[in-house]
Amino acid sequence: MTLLQAIIIAIIEGITEFLPISSTGHMVVTNALFGIAEDDFVKLYTVCIQLGAILAVVALYWKKFFDLKRVSFYVKLIVAVIPALIMGFLFNDWIDEILENPLFIGFAFLIGGIVLLFIESFFRKVRIVREEDIDTVTALKIGLFQVLAVVFPGVSRSAATIIGGLSQKLNKEVATEFSFFLAVPTMCAATGYKLLKTMIKTPEMLSQHWDLLLIGNVIAFIVAIIAIKALIQVVSKYGFQGFGIYRIVTGIVVIVLCLTKVIH
Repeated sequence: MTLLQAIIIAIIEGITEFLPISSTGHMVVTNALFGIAEDDFVKLYTVCIQLGAILAVVALYWKKFFDLKRVSFYVKLIVAVIPALIMGFLFNDWIDEILENPLFIGFAFLIGGIVLLFIESFFRKVRIVREEDIDTVTALKIGLFQVLAVVFPGVSRSAATIIGGLSQKLNKEVATEFSFFLAVPTMCAATGYKLLKTMIKTPEMLSQHWDLLLIGNVIAFIVAIIAIKALIQVVSKYGFQGFGIYRIVTGIVVIVLCLTKVIH
């Protein structure tokens, strides 16, 4: 992986992490298009730069994350993230295998896009219009939706949790924001686990490539701040159908590229 490739992938991560279009899927396809071998460092990089994007949420919503009086906020996030942590640990090898399969990603794009086209008309009833009104049970149910994205890369963690929120009668703005919040413990745990495995097995990898990891995280952080602000405005005004159309078109393109052996 060259410096230019690392920068491009970090920009893609920052843009796509919070959009319901799958940041992981986009990075996998980008790696395939660039001909970047899916070696241990590439796998580490694509996970770790997500931390930079996630920290953008903390920066933008710092009042929520550092208000120690609101214990219920932390409890909801902990409860919601537990299913994803368990399944991510159990299916770690399966996930790594899928990350090397752009064809699977293409179908995940396509199916997820079809769901997004109709999701708002399917869940029309709204009961929760503030994050404070989300109770622990509701948070857990949203967290169970997140498991789909953990076990099946390309589904999109953002899409899964937003759909989970809509299914629990959150309005689309609150569902989107709670998806942001839930990303923080989820991706911190994923990054921490990946870094810990690397430090135990191949610590020299971190010392050799620390500069790329640092640059990637900084770029992802800056781009993600812009993307988060834009997403709230787009969702409020237009909803999720545009993302559904994008996923369907992108999924078809990726599948065709895979079947014609342009990427593999």
